Amino acid sequence: MILTYKIRHDGDFSKEISLARKVAEYGLRYKSITSKDVRHLGLKSAISNQILRKYSRNRTIKKINSVNLTIPSQGIKIEDNKIIIPCIKTTLPIFFNDSFDKINQIEIDKNYAYVSVSYKEKPVYQPEQIIGIDRNTTKHIAVASNINTGKVLKLGKECHHIHNKYKNIRKIIQHKGKYSLVKKIKNRESKIIKDINHKISKRLVLEARDNKAILIMENIKEIRKTAKTRRKQRYSLNSWSFYQLQKMIEYKSKKYGVPIAYVAPQYTSQRCNRCGHIEANNRKGNLFQCRKCGIVEDSGANAGFNIAYLHREGIPQFNIESDMLKGNTDIPKEATL
Repeated sequence: MILTYKIRHDGDFSKEISLARKVAEYGLRYKSITSKDVRHLGLKSAISNQILRKYSRNRTIKKINSVNLTIPSQGIKIEDNKIIIPCIKTTLPIFFNDSFDKINQIEIDKNYAYVSVSYKEKPVYQPEQIIGIDRNTTKHIAVASNINTGKVLKLGKECHHIHNKYKNIRKIIQHKGKYSLVKKIKNRESKIIKDINHKISKRLVLEARDNKAILIMENIKEIRKTAKTRRKQRYSLNSWSFYQLQKMIEYKSKKYGVPIAYVAPQYTSQRCNRCGHIEANNRKGNLFQCRKCGIVEDSGANAGFNIAYLHREGIPQFNIESDMLKGNTDIPKEATL
């Protein structure tokens, strides 16, 4: 498993970055792959080699926009819980887990160092419980339902307020024609979304680890094309990064040895998790009320239980609408991490 850590550095590498750009331009123009050809520029050969390999062999790059200093593992030393890079005479602290196998490489720009680290993957444990995760846009971003204990975990309630807040801010600024400021506001919102997704994914993975549970999610690969939503929900559906959240859950689960599987998303929000009755009118906003058995509960919790049941059953056994599903689309698939 490879993780990348972002560390702020205090060095001034403007000269080295300027030389790195010249090396990249030389490699792109002459397709050179040896540092001997750019020795006259004055950049360390360990860095020059990495830059030439990247820009000389890539035929899709037509123009050089920005170039970082790339230091390979051979040019990195570890001493006293610090990363030492002799070729640029700088030191970085190790604030992350130091039980890594090796540091693969480090990329440095004007403000940050991006440290790529390899860890051994923890063995996946045999699950004793099942947690279904419903990702939705109605109230909470993620609702986790444990079918063994009945516990429901709701996360990300503040996300819709954040979306509406920044949506209105951008709308006002855009009317004034300040498009560069609109982009800055969008970037700020993206950072907030990423931070929230990190916290949600970690909470879900730790909940599964503590209960020795498997996490089950819907395979919502093309949800934006197939989902039918109300007009006021379309912004939330298209702006929240469900895929980003999914990827964070996947790599964190590898870190803690938590198993993951996927099921098809059909009818998970319309099916009653108690009697199996499927009807579109069962769901009314944030509440689920079964038209057959009369049970009333949170719609996200109901969907989470259904997702977990689909994995346990393999192929769902609906009471009266079993013919609504075709083929074996609901057979759970192990996640490819």
